[in-house]
Amino acid sequence: MLYANITGWGKCVPPAILTNEDLATFLDTSDEWISTRTGIKERRISHVGTAALASLAAERALAAAGMDAAELDLVILGTACPDTLIPNAGSAVQDSIGAVNAAVFDLNAACTGFVYGLSVGTAMIRSGAMKKVLVIGADRIPYFLDYSIRDVSVLFGDGAGAVILEASEQECGLLAEKLGCDGDARDILTARDAGTARERFGGIDGYFDVNFEGQEIFKRAVRGMGQAITEVLEKTGLQGEDIDLMVPHQANLRIIDTLAKRLRMPPEKVVVNIEKYGNTSAATVPIALCEALDEGRIKPGDTLLTAAFGAGLTWGAALIKWGDRVTPIATSDKELPASDLTALQIMEPWIKGCQAAAAAKAAK
Repeated sequence: MLYANITGWGKCVPPAILTNEDLATFLDTSDEWISTRTGIKERRISHVGTAALASLAAERALAAAGMDAAELDLVILGTACPDTLIPNAGSAVQDSIGAVNAAVFDLNAACTGFVYGLSVGTAMIRSGAMKKVLVIGADRIPYFLDYSIRDVSVLFGDGAGAVILEASEQECGLLAEKLGCDGDARDILTARDAGTARERFGGIDGYFDVNFEGQEIFKRAVRGMGQAITEVLEKTGLQGEDIDLMVPHQANLRIIDTLAKRLRMPPEKVVVNIEKYGNTSAATVPIALCEALDEGRIKPGDTLLTAAFGAGLTWGAALIKWGDRVTPIATSDKELPASDLTALQIMEPWIKGCQAAAAAKAAK
């Protein structure tokens, strides 16, 4: 039987930091209000597009695996924020990294995109169709947010993370997963006018109508991820105490704490980095995975559990058996293009546009 061993990993977080204090300069909020409700202290805002973030994460993952991009059979880009819909953003990543022999597609499962992508990439390897697969989670949710509404605009940040999957006869990689979606509740988390449903020549250009029903999302996130985790553990015959490390989606610290308590997992067995990056959507899991490896928290043969929840409402969980290597073969010296812009400077046109749209609504 073939398995999909994770042999490389890499992340990319843009340099511009948006703190809670920065948000308080134009929103009725504070560091205390945000951090006590979400666990977030700061997040990153990108001066480049989604494909550029994804490409750098991919370059770093390839270096860690000691692999040339031309060896890849497939590139899966998990994103809800592609730079272009036609063509897909993954094709820009392929061109940027030189994955000339790889098939490519975008996968939109919102915040669950990386977990979905890991499942699909593993299945391709198990089938024998592919031997080397790059799975990326990358998003720029802040681009879509309404910066006249406090509750939503404090939550998200930009970033990307990636892993390399390679065919192996050793029992490792993704061993079990459960994916799902609650489509009947899709409207509680949506950018209503971000697709072809948007009126083509009407409205205020650049403004997206984002609906985010926080309390209902919280309940469904806990239920969806909890159900997926239960089914994955049942499939493998494992208990919470058998998990060496949980790498959950970084959406809200209270959600992470609730899941950890259900599994009776102590804090030292749960990866939490939401305070630094906020919710980076499909990128949260691979970024957290990379940081856990950098910090020496993953050992050869460890059993990892991950879970995520996102718009759709998609949800999923996966059990991963780590392989033999926990250090990169090499590192990449590539970086994002330099920028002197602060996060607030990058966001200035978005903030002004949202404020103008809010004023126009109020005047009607």
